[in-house]
Amino acid sequence: MAEEKVPSDATSTASPNILAGDVEPQGFDQAATKKLLRRLDWHIIPFMSLIYLLCFLDRTNIGNARLDHLEKDLKLHGLQYNDCLAILFPFYIAAEIPSNMMMKRTRPSIWLTFIMFFWSLAMICQGFVTNYSGLMATRVFLGVFEGGLFPGVNYYITQWYVRNECGFRMALFFSAATLAGAFGGILARGIAEMNGVGGKAAWAWIFILEGLMSILVSIVAYWCIYDYPATARFLTSKERSEVERRLTADHGHLSNDFDMKYVWQAITDWKIYIFMLICMAGFCPIYSFALFLPTIVKGMGYTANEAQLMTVPPYVCACFFTIGASWYADRIRKRGIFLMGFQLVAIAGFSMLAATAKPSVQYAGTVLAAIGIYPQIPLGMAWNSGNIGGSLKRGTGIAMQVMGGNCGGIIASYVYLTRDGPRFITGHSILIGIVGMAFFLTFFMSTWCRLENARRDKIALEVGMDELTEEQKQLEGELADNVPWFRYTT
Repeated sequence: MAEEKVPSDATSTASPNILAGDVEPQGFDQAATKKLLRRLDWHIIPFMSLIYLLCFLDRTNIGNARLDHLEKDLKLHGLQYNDCLAILFPFYIAAEIPSNMMMKRTRPSIWLTFIMFFWSLAMICQGFVTNYSGLMATRVFLGVFEGGLFPGVNYYITQWYVRNECGFRMALFFSAATLAGAFGGILARGIAEMNGVGGKAAWAWIFILEGLMSILVSIVAYWCIYDYPATARFLTSKERSEVERRLTADHGHLSNDFDMKYVWQAITDWKIYIFMLICMAGFCPIYSFALFLPTIVKGMGYTANEAQLMTVPPYVCACFFTIGASWYADRIRKRGIFLMGFQLVAIAGFSMLAATAKPSVQYAGTVLAAIGIYPQIPLGMAWNSGNIGGSLKRGTGIAMQVMGGNCGGIIASYVYLTRDGPRFITGHSILIGIVGMAFFLTFFMSTWCRLENARRDKIALEVGMDELTEEQKQLEGELADNVPWFRYTT
């Protein structure tokens, strides 16, 4: 990522602190490093993306099921449908920090397989519910077991790649959410033809079949997830050593110990709370979009089956921009300016939805909204994780950020109320306000990081310093990003 550790004396060549992307001269050359990264990408990112695609599909397919008479069959009324959406998130949030700690305590292959199997089981059970209380109960278990995946995989990626490489990989992984939206609409349209098969409604088959897909993948997940570079079977011994050397050079002397004081460091770090709010303001429109887009598009005058298919193009556009923006942000080592740009695009999209009843303009608004909201998450995750020092503190900070994000899911469950349809002007206006808040928080954080880096640069020039002493290395391990030679991503 873009943040860097620099020597206190700008003219010093002896300092072990080097730019995050400049670790190759001591190891592989540029060509060999590119080959190594391609090998990592092919063995890590596709399967992680598949898992998250299924996770996001299982979490949001209730929006597609709604068009196939879910509410009528379960006799839901008033805000009961919204309650079923919202109940998932408190349990999802509560699971995140313990889950990241468990993944570090055990192994990723064990923990991720465990939670995936049980959320898939909860998804299948959701297809057999017959009333409101049954749906609420299955959504609780879905939240408990899905809660660990997103923060877990983001933390997992930081264990393989140096900081200026993580953002693009996080975007590849998160782009599975956009593909889940596109795939979910197509799949729901096909499953609609199964209405009545086995005495089950189409909405029940959506839950059952998509849950079965997830449980089949969970069965093979243990053998497809590589725990850490030191034990990766697909790497040669020389490649394993190089991956670990690059991570050591990138992270300096930051501690990787399992010590609760690093959890407390994260909990008391005010910067992480700002990133939590930015993430909340990103996830709120994403969940609103994923859960209600079929309903919104149907309100434009399309039939239920047409609406399922018309949800696909916005997600395809969002996928393209999510990956492209993070790739370029990694190259120039900036985050804040990209976030602010996409936040403005999202505001424009929701404004188009709120301002007119013309279907063509509204639909264009959904495309702009999707392009504006989805890239914010990997950009924000990469920004926060790269500005946190130390393994356990970073894992806790990432989990905290996602906790904040999923508080946005609770809000999202009540943004679009049935009584406000089919225009949902109130809901669109709420999202404009939330994304606007994120814009000002992003501007504040980007400005603070830039000013703090300048302050530390000034101190470094005044004090001057050669190679770090053993005492300074120990201080860095203890204080992480609070040491004066740490530099933040802007």
